[in-house]
Amino acid sequence: MVLSKSERAYQWVRGRITGREYAAGHRLVLGTIADELEMSVVPVREAIRRLEAEGLVSFERNVGARVVFLDESEYVFAMQTLGLVEGSATALSAPLLTAEDLDRALAVNDRMQALLDDFDPHEFTRLNQRFHSVLYEPCPNPHLLDLVHRGWGRLAHLRDSSFAFVPGRARHSVAEHVEIIRLIRSGADPLEIELAARNHRWRTMDAFLAARRDDGTAPNPSETP
Repeated sequence: MVLSKSERAYQWVRGRITGREYAAGHRLVLGTIADELEMSVVPVREAIRRLEAEGLVSFERNVGARVVFLDESEYVFAMQTLGLVEGSATALSAPLLTAEDLDRALAVNDRMQALLDDFDPHEFTRLNQRFHSVLYEPCPNPHLLDLVHRGWGRLAHLRDSSFAFVPGRARHSVAEHVEIIRLIRSGADPLEIELAARNHRWRTMDAFLAARRDDGTAPNPSETP
């Protein structure tokens, strides 16, 4: 399949953002990108607008396009909340999950495992959501399930960035998935399942913030007023 110039520019720039080659604040000079890709500025501009719609790029007056800065506080709030509601939804879903459901989740996790040696944060993230959706979608509480969906929606433009910043976290994440499945399959206490799912989410948050602090790009949340 031959990609359009706009699609090729989109994938090229997006890959450099999620791969951290273009860090937060990096200025995206359309002419330079166009020269690199040997195309006109028009398809590059279309690609940048698409990335802006996804929340990865912003336009500043007299500056142009830049890779967005992550609002660490908003990320922490969203991840904390998602950990709480997704943990509860997973625990309520557990008695309703069949052996076939759990096998399906493990099959997705196996695909995530296969990505670790040649890491693709975008595909890993897509599979990660698929894995968790198998475990929380049977939740019988529609209000709780709605909150889970909203939480994933808020993080939609941050998830690639989190795994790109801490690719080592992906390996631990895959192992924790296996443990969550083991707890569900063994009929563990619902509270144990809830805490495992909650802590799994929060460990990703902690690893991401630690990496940001090490890079000098994020304050310690405990020091934030």
